[in-house]
Amino acid sequence: MVLDSLGKSLRGVLQKIARGSVVDENLLNEVVRDIQRALLQADVNVQLTLDLTQRVRRRATEEKPPAGASLRDFLIRIIYEEIRGILGKDRKFEIKAKRILMAGLFGQGKTTTAGKLARYFQKHGVRVGLVAADVHRPAAIDQLEQLSKKVGCEFYANRSEPRAEVIVREALAKFPPHLAIIVDTAGRSGIDAELVEELKRVRAALEPEEVLLVLDAAMGQTAGRSADAFHKAVGLTGVIVTKLDGSAKGGGALSAVAASGAPIVFIGTGEHLDELETFEPTRFVSRLLGMGDIQTLLERFEELSNKEAAEQAAKNMMSGRFTLRDMRTQLDSLGQMGPVSKLVSMIPGIGAGKVDAKQLEDTQARLRRFRAIMDSMTGEELDNPHLLKAERIHRVARGSGQPTTEVRSLLKQYETTKKAAHGLASNRRLRRQMEKQFGLTGTPSD
Repeated sequence: MVLDSLGKSLRGVLQKIARGSVVDENLLNEVVRDIQRALLQADVNVQLTLDLTQRVRRRATEEKPPAGASLRDFLIRIIYEEIRGILGKDRKFEIKAKRILMAGLFGQGKTTTAGKLARYFQKHGVRVGLVAADVHRPAAIDQLEQLSKKVGCEFYANRSEPRAEVIVREALAKFPPHLAIIVDTAGRSGIDAELVEELKRVRAALEPEEVLLVLDAAMGQTAGRSADAFHKAVGLTGVIVTKLDGSAKGGGALSAVAASGAPIVFIGTGEHLDELETFEPTRFVSRLLGMGDIQTLLERFEELSNKEAAEQAAKNMMSGRFTLRDMRTQLDSLGQMGPVSKLVSMIPGIGAGKVDAKQLEDTQARLRRFRAIMDSMTGEELDNPHLLKAERIHRVARGSGQPTTEVRSLLKQYETTKKAAHGLASNRRLRRQMEKQFGLTGTPSD
């Protein structure tokens, strides 16, 4: 998970509150000290950290819990609200045909992020055109062209034209209407007059609805100064913070950028084209504290390429008509939604911090084995698992290259999953969200 070390430390704080025999001044002192340590280790500004923990202490001692809330729950809520407060305001980013100017310093991941953004738009049904307006680095043009092929979107470049604004005008004339046009620009090692003037000329030619700054999370607290300088120079509408996976300075980057006044709209959580997420502080902090993010999980489901089959599998599970074919569809869906560790972090009450990393790796490998086994079954066996007796199990094992014990393990897992379906259906909150999101009907009554 993004900022896993910070999340683990903060979840430890919440567990300390939950385990405490009483919420008194001693416990509050420990909580404040642990929060300070966690934020400082994540490179959050010292003064910002001190201000936050002072507010936590003041609110915990001066404010009274609302009727029906325990002091423990109230303290956890205060911590949640204060951490949420340092990450800026939620900013709705509309996915529609629009003109987007990408800006940033050299080496921040701007070109790759342009490709990720193109993929994100296309997944939401919006056609995209990528424009290579970095006239100083030929490799950037080649990289953007390769990314456009992977995404399957339009691409424009003019390697003989030294003026970025001219390339933008040519692209606008060439591209068909109703495209989201994403313009990749040149970077520098620092913000100088030449960079600013070129960006201003490109902006005048493009007339963008969005000016997005790409920043590497490894910049830490200096990301805020960079965001502030670009904001004053060209007027940012949003910031994309990249390389947050495993970044020790991610907390510093996120909090510093938010303090600059430029809203964070996306975060990059990995190297793959699909690893770009909208940034909503409320959801982000919920996941960070192990409270889950079921809405993002449902939205990932919404993006599946074979959503109809996945929906039918979900309906079958909720109604008790669940086969190995449905189970295979679910495994395919999980593969498209991302690594198991990222999905676990979104589930309320679980969170990646509560599951051992080695355990998650083993689970991922086991799911791949299960998928190979089911690929070796006939359609009849997938629809009627009870047919899989000893002789058929040996045949499937040989065909998949797995031992018979692994095939039997899959069948045992299938039976367990089928039995758990009724329990899943009885989870009122999850069922209501699934019914609302996917129109599921015929689920067991409460």
